[in-house]
Amino acid sequence: MAGESTFDVVSKVDKQEVANALNQSQKEIAQRYDFKGVGAEIDFSGEKILMKANSEERVKAVLDVFETKLIKRGISLKSLDAGEPFASGKEYRLEASIKEGIAQDMAKKINKIIRDEAPKSVKSQIQGDELRVTSKSRDDLQATMAILKNFEEADLQFVNFRS
Repeated sequence: MAGESTFDVVSKVDKQEVANALNQSQKEIAQRYDFKGVGAEIDFSGEKILMKANSEERVKAVLDVFETKLIKRGISLKSLDAGEPFASGKEYRLEASIKEGIAQDMAKKINKIIRDEAPKSVKSQIQGDELRVTSKSRDDLQATMAILKNFEEADLQFVNFRS
């Protein structure tokens, strides 16, 4: 095999599945008895997802419902970046966002993991919000994929596998 094999490491989320999970959460929150009269709601607020309720425990319960729906729709919770509940007037709010793409500092961490743990023939370079990984050996690339599957900080996918 003369040429080099490559694949790209990306972090993408299906926006439609997130919207579906949000809609299912809204329906469940509207119907559940323990959410009656506590002002519990969840909605998109621009790029963020905004959760509201009259107590910190209730707003955390709203987040729990949303997380459950995301898992059922096949979206990793590593993609959900939820903040801490904060008081806003008489209600508590919690903002969350969906992380997409690989941030520069995250890409550097992944690069370091590849340099330290992957076979020596494997090279990687940052290209915008994704990482291109190359090697002459397909087996070395597959070993690198296995190493990156255990990466805790982001939900990574491997695309454009070429040889």
